[in-house]
Amino acid sequence: MNLDLTGKTAIVCGSTQGIGLASAVELALMGANVTLMARNEESLRQAVETLDISRNQLHRYVVADFSDNENVKHAIDDYLRLCPEVHILINNTGGPAGGPIIEAETEQFVKTFQMHLVNYQILTQAVVPSMKKAGFGRIVNIISTSVKQPIVGLGVSNTIRGAVSSWSKTLSLELGPFGITSNNVLPGFTKTSRLNAVLDMRSQAQGKSVQEISDQMEATIPIRRFSEAEEVGAAVAFLCSPAAGSISGVNLPVDGGKTESM
Repeated sequence: MNLDLTGKTAIVCGSTQGIGLASAVELALMGANVTLMARNEESLRQAVETLDISRNQLHRYVVADFSDNENVKHAIDDYLRLCPEVHILINNTGGPAGGPIIEAETEQFVKTFQMHLVNYQILTQAVVPSMKKAGFGRIVNIISTSVKQPIVGLGVSNTIRGAVSSWSKTLSLELGPFGITSNNVLPGFTKTSRLNAVLDMRSQAQGKSVQEISDQMEATIPIRRFSEAEEVGAAVAFLCSPAAGSISGVNLPVDGGKTESM
């Protein structure tokens, strides 16, 4: 199986912690040059130092604030002037605050749409010409199992994640002839800061301890545990490999079997 990404360059968004960083670590282990993109420069510096360099890879970082579309556009344009070749793009942004969809303000939808889909469009438009030139491209969007099974209490997130899934499928149809794939990885309950926030939210809403809520949630997962960020990162990295060249336009749950749809 060809998992070698030596000589390939990957941009990984939201990559100073959690699933984003885990994906970057796996890509580096497969030989890729990895560029981390996030808003905290000190965290980026520290994260870059954790990446494998056994194949003489050159890792970089880009400071970008995903709450500002123009900032993201300037950041990627500046980066491409210095490093014009990009073969892999991992789109990943933290989810919005939870709550019932009927109580969500209109502005929450607009802001989340801009942070997720609009930024992904900006980044993808910027790097696709390089992918076309190379005849090799991998776009992987880290979203959520909510695109298959909406999650109660995450109304705004459910809505925007679904839009990203549809966008990605459309990309796969348009870009396939150029050797570019577009896929979505759908994490379930994964040990990240996002999960901690969900546990706290449910604990407060239900008047139970975080441990009680955690035990209840794990009991709904067939493998009876939360996923590790590294397990999700491994799925992301595989979809970026040459071996996954004919996998495109899919939603891949990494959730311990929890999603009930097929």
